[in-house]
Amino acid sequence: MTLFETIIIAIVEGLTEFLPVSSTGHMIITQGFLGIKSDEFVKLFTICIQFGAILSVLVLYWKRFLQTMSFYYKLFVAFIPAAIIGFLAGDFIDSLLENVIVVAVMLILGGVFMLFCDKWFNKPQEDQTITYKKGFIIGLFQCIAMIPGVSRSMATIVGGMTQKLSRKTAAEFSFFLAVPTMLAASGYKLMQALITPEGKEILMNNMTSLVIGNIVAFIVAMLAIKFFINFLTKYGFKAFGYYRIIIGALILVLISFGFDLSVA
Repeated sequence: MTLFETIIIAIVEGLTEFLPVSSTGHMIITQGFLGIKSDEFVKLFTICIQFGAILSVLVLYWKRFLQTMSFYYKLFVAFIPAAIIGFLAGDFIDSLLENVIVVAVMLILGGVFMLFCDKWFNKPQEDQTITYKKGFIIGLFQCIAMIPGVSRSMATIVGGMTQKLSRKTAAEFSFFLAVPTMLAASGYKLMQALITPEGKEILMNNMTSLVIGNIVAFIVAMLAIKFFINFLTKYGFKAFGYYRIIIGALILVLISFGFDLSVA
């Protein structure tokens, strides 16, 4: 990967990680347009630059992380479903990450759903307390986002709204839940690389790209989170739904006309 490609993918990660548009899906599409094939470093890079996005949540919400231990217990309970599914179905999930058509179809289906989800689920109760039960249910919804193109943010926010949380409360919990989820995914990928001589060599040869990618993702994610909370609170999901449908349909049209957007 060139420096230009590194920065572009990191910008895409930072912009989309916390928006309900699928960061993984957008990075796959970006790879396709840039002609970047998914070698071992590219797969590692697209996971590990999530560290930058994680740091943006910790910086913006650092006071919220200085709470009682029950806050962390609830995050752990919400994290458990994704941890189990990710461990058991990791290879299958990795195989889907190279399928641009899957991404495009899920962008469209998720977009159609988002046109109606405010009407169906935006019925918040006065009590916005997140219980262990609500946290676990949100964690179950997060598992759906393992399909590229679904969006972890969308799945967890909608999961929160089904539990009568407001869009803002659900979105903030989605950000908090991203920290252990993405930290585990990134840490696991790094551990896999470090236990082999080949993986260590890949890391050492591309350390500059990893550092730059994380810095860029951090800065962009900070801006995206601030924008998203304000926009979602005022306008809901519909605009993101139309965007997903347009992007997904455009990708399918380009593929049907012979454009090679594959990353395998």
